[in-house]
Amino acid sequence: MPDLTPTNAANRLDRLPISRFHKAATVALAFAYFFEFADINTFATTAPVMREQWGVTINHIAYVTSLSFVGMFIGSVVAGGLADRLGRKRTLVATTIWFSIWSFASVFAWDIVSMGFFRVMTSAGLSAMTVVAVVYMNELFPRAKRGKFQAYVIMIGICGTPATNLIASAVVPIADWTWRLVFLWGALGVLFLFFVRRLVESPQWLESRGRHAEAEEILTGLERDATVEHGTLPEPLPPFDAGPATRAGLAMLKDKRFLYPTILLSVLWISQTIGFFGFSSWAPTLLAAEGVSVEDSIFYVALTTIGAPLGSFLASLVTDRYERKWCLVVFGLIIAGSGLLYGLTFTPLLIVAFGFLVNLFERGYTALAYAYSPELYDTRGRSLGTSLSYGLGRLSNAAGPLIIAGLYSGLGYQAVFYFIAGTWVVGALALAIFGPATGKARLAVEAGAAPAASLND
Repeated sequence: MPDLTPTNAANRLDRLPISRFHKAATVALAFAYFFEFADINTFATTAPVMREQWGVTINHIAYVTSLSFVGMFIGSVVAGGLADRLGRKRTLVATTIWFSIWSFASVFAWDIVSMGFFRVMTSAGLSAMTVVAVVYMNELFPRAKRGKFQAYVIMIGICGTPATNLIASAVVPIADWTWRLVFLWGALGVLFLFFVRRLVESPQWLESRGRHAEAEEILTGLERDATVEHGTLPEPLPPFDAGPATRAGLAMLKDKRFLYPTILLSVLWISQTIGFFGFSSWAPTLLAAEGVSVEDSIFYVALTTIGAPLGSFLASLVTDRYERKWCLVVFGLIIAGSGLLYGLTFTPLLIVAFGFLVNLFERGYTALAYAYSPELYDTRGRSLGTSLSYGLGRLSNAAGPLIIAGLYSGLGYQAVFYFIAGTWVVGALALAIFGPATGKARLAVEAGAAPAASLND
């Protein structure tokens, strides 16, 4: 029979100072994110070579990219269920191993069909790992600091994007086969296993499963280590009534407290997915199709992605200081304008400049969204809600590449960027009108008051 002693996990974790555990978890998750971001761009950077060697068309690339997002949806939703059933830590490890194995398999693809299958399987793991990592950080880091450290993790992890593009620009031209090394690079995410022993299971998840003795053991250990490092800890806030318990599983869709944020976040992630991947996945191919050499197109895109880690750093400066909802709105509108200007020029300097701004603010947007999304749920709904809305966003882009290919074929290069800019505007307006604010709950924790039960545990 499980120990039913209440552990008050959320409040006990919220009053912990940032300690060695948090720093070790930041490094571990940043490593996983690094290879997630590295791997997610491998197909985009090698697609121009496949067009030359395999006779691949723009439509072929669109189909592979679309199916990859179907894989992301499946992986995200499955991971949400597994994280609720098996735990956050175990699911994080399993999903990282999964995407690394299938990225390695991509090295040996022999045609666009085999490559498409391997990329679908890889994408399922990438999306799955991402949503579990987001939930893990939300449940282990103190509420008043989690946004900043989420941004730090992405700031380090996003370096995988320019690293992949720079590696691709260096190795792809060497020989006919060296583009395959780009996928081998993406498979190195499996080295995350060396960090696993530094992580613990989420006490909030254990508490929600009635496994209070295990939660108590982990909490006591974290508190003991924090006391040794920082001295006497303040008393945690007392437990508070979060309202009636949310039913687990898909039955939660009947609960307005779960359904409303899921719909809103689905709009957020749909606009982000089509807007960002429409830009990053197609920029090298469209530039090459417009007459820019393959080597130059890859190099230009590599330069623009240098803005990505700076965007995450920018998010770290504002995420816990200002209301995340309004930061997301402002960032989204800036991305829309910068992306549109990118599509209106063929001057190399301006291509790099506007592409840099897109990457700067988009990665900041993503860091903000990763921190904002799980705050709209309680523990029982957090994993499923985050994974479902994130997965629906990824699924939406199964149509995105086909729309972009159709726009390019029918209306030309610039029409693609009008479409991408429009998706960012829609997402910004939805958040501005319907998005709940979460800043008051974080400020309440810093002031020592009980946080608003309607937004979190």
